[in-house]
Amino acid sequence: MTAKIIDGKAVAASIHARVKAEVAELKRARGIAPGLATVLIGENAASKAYVASKQKMGAELGMESFEHHLDEKISPDAALQIVRALGADPRVHGILVQLPLPAHLDPETVLGAIPLEKDVDGFHPINIGRLAMKNRAPEFVPCTPAGCMALIESAGTKIAGARAVVLGRSNIVGLPMAFLLIHANATVTVCHSRTQNLPAIVRQADIVVAAIGKTNFVQADWIQPGATVIDVGINALPDATKKSGRRLVGDVDFEAVKEIAGAITPVPGGVGPMTIAMLMQNTLTAAKRAAANI
Repeated sequence: MTAKIIDGKAVAASIHARVKAEVAELKRARGIAPGLATVLIGENAASKAYVASKQKMGAELGMESFEHHLDEKISPDAALQIVRALGADPRVHGILVQLPLPAHLDPETVLGAIPLEKDVDGFHPINIGRLAMKNRAPEFVPCTPAGCMALIESAGTKIAGARAVVLGRSNIVGLPMAFLLIHANATVTVCHSRTQNLPAIVRQADIVVAAIGKTNFVQADWIQPGATVIDVGINALPDATKKSGRRLVGDVDFEAVKEIAGAITPVPGGVGPMTIAMLMQNTLTAAKRAAANI
């Protein structure tokens, strides 16, 4: 039986609709528009595209945008000065520093300059630390893992008691994803480049989250029949039939795995839209908290 295709676009659209309505109500009731500041350092094409899409969606939902595109050679002190100024600006409710940063800038230092209450990307070291601890609550959860959790829940997958495997241990996706699954009472295994007998470990999982950046890495015979498979990977392959000359695929061999899995996300159209949706939701939450403290 072919797996249920988890439609990230549809789930994200429902979140956007709710956020747009709540933004309009916040403006009407309190005269406050949620403000999202983006800090892009350098000329990385993918980063520029990601930031532009986030700014566009914020505008569509009625939010204010504060854009800062900085030179790749900006000094650490100058970068910190800009982030701290945004932190002090009452019009700004959320600050997003686009990763990766140039090599001469320390991510922990830059992200640590964002006030916790404005860390809508959820990457402040304290927010990540709280996420890793029992009985602690971060101000915000990183957007991509939060989006993955929403997709798993939308598929009707039972998380409590499930065996979950996360492929990848990055600070952006793999590790926070594992923490979220643990907090939802799954039994979690994190796999990485040094993991032995990887297919056998993945085959035990009721939930598989692939976030390693390797094209079609996860094969059909790795998957337990009926498992829920979340594909975070975005990889480009040459394709002369496409106007761009390339097509996007994930870390999972989608065509083969969909015949085994119970539910699966496509690439594109799965996790990608959810990352922006959760960022918009976090920014709205930050603005509502700020309004409550006025």
